Amino acid sequence: MAVTIKSPREIELMREAGIILEKVHNELAKALKPGMSTLDIDKLGEELIRSYGCIPSFLDYNGYPASICVSVNEEVVHGIPSADRIIQDGDIVSLDAGVIHHGYHSDAARTHGVGEISAADRQLIEVTRQSFFEGIKYAKEGNHLFDISKAIGNYAESFGYGVVKDLVGHGIGTKLHESPEIPNYEVPRRGLALKAGMTLAIEPMINAGTWEVEWLDDDWTVISRDSSKSAHYENTVLITKGEPELLTCTNTKEK
Repeated sequence: MAVTIKSPREIELMREAGIILEKVHNELAKALKPGMSTLDIDKLGEELIRSYGCIPSFLDYNGYPASICVSVNEEVVHGIPSADRIIQDGDIVSLDAGVIHHGYHSDAARTHGVGEISAADRQLIEVTRQSFFEGIKYAKEGNHLFDISKAIGNYAESFGYGVVKDLVGHGIGTKLHESPEIPNYEVPRRGLALKAGMTLAIEPMINAGTWEVEWLDDDWTVISRDSSKSAHYENTVLITKGEPELLTCTNTKEK
């Protein structure tokens, strides 16, 4: 499938979708605390998304049963919210969410430390976030897709972390997952040439230990194979002729 180039009107709708999702993430970050269940997080997330007149991108997507992916500690992505899973002081929690706004998707993820977390966990979260920003230094017209991948992977691996290979980023627009697939590690090609108007969901998934993962019996939750902690950071990104625009991250402090 060809990579779609968005029109100015489509970009504006995706920009609006991104701003809404950023607000949802900000509210979820404020609410996250020890003692709440992962289902509590999901219910709040869905309520927030619908309060903006949007539809949760993830709910019923290929059968996924929730609006927010809530992944705790060794869970890499796609954790299914549960009333029985209680957030503890010292946990790290990845929240992945998307919204549909007038037919257009935005997608973003953040990993948060809950209460007092270890220095090692703080570093994992920060390196994962920074690996995204290392990658998007190359996210502009004239560069190639896998320039982004190489920069992300090389940065994370320089800390001895495992860069997940079985899961990748993706294009995004009227569909949650569009072409192209975006690895977070170096591949032996440069990939497609980036063009202004492309919209990409770039999302490093980084494990403290091995890069290898496995799926739990629910067929959704992905964990690190060695049960090491994992972090996830994602934004929906607009390629321009100059610096990329982060549609889900307008806060300069976050950058």
